[in-house]
Amino acid sequence: MPILENIVSLAPSRSKDSASGSRGMASGLQVFGQPASTDVARVLTCLFEKNLEFDLVRIDTFKRQHKLPEFIRLRDPSGQVTFKHGDKTLVDPRAICRYLCTQFPNQGNRNLYGTGSLERASIEQWLQAEAQSFNPPSSALVFQLAFAPLLGIPQDHMAIAENERKLQQVLNVYDEILSKNEYLAGDEFTLADLSHLPDSQYIVSSERGRKLFTSRRNVARWFDQISRRKAWEQVVKMQMEHPGAFE
Repeated sequence: MPILENIVSLAPSRSKDSASGSRGMASGLQVFGQPASTDVARVLTCLFEKNLEFDLVRIDTFKRQHKLPEFIRLRDPSGQVTFKHGDKTLVDPRAICRYLCTQFPNQGNRNLYGTGSLERASIEQWLQAEAQSFNPPSSALVFQLAFAPLLGIPQDHMAIAENERKLQQVLNVYDEILSKNEYLAGDEFTLADLSHLPDSQYIVSSERGRKLFTSRRNVARWFDQISRRKAWEQVVKMQMEHPGAFE
């Protein structure tokens, strides 16, 4: 876990400037994908946190590939989300969240990407840690524990055990950090925390996965806090109403 090992304490001071912008100031934001996708859920949560209006075009990229617009068919084939704003097209969910925060800094949650260079440096370290250390084992567990049963695919118990071991190591580091900080990058909810929500939600939906979080006091407290945010609750509601490929 090289990224986690290199994370230093960059806890920023609490910002008092957290005014919420009004909807409608941004226009032309489009998200293509299904809320059930962890990548799409990450972007939707950011949009809700920033209080931005957007259009969600629900598509199943596996079943309707031939019907997709050219700019989507040319996207990164490993991605599950496509975002379009005017003539700009992005496919990486973390890059999309960064773009939204920098393009609309004064709307919604202004602390999401930090308000100073030190805060942003800390958030960036955690985004790298999430992408490189947390996401690989967590995404494997999401598939095995949440998606495989719904798709009628036999679970790979060796893969589950191996990725549980890897995720336990990551969460042990998180638990230590969270014993000192309210959130991962300090005392404010930021993209560092938001980016962990989609995979974590699927993992804790199973009894086996839930224990990975509840067995660590600080991790359990942290996830309980971030999963109660209104922005995330809106995304979960969308997932339940329209589960996409699982309908």
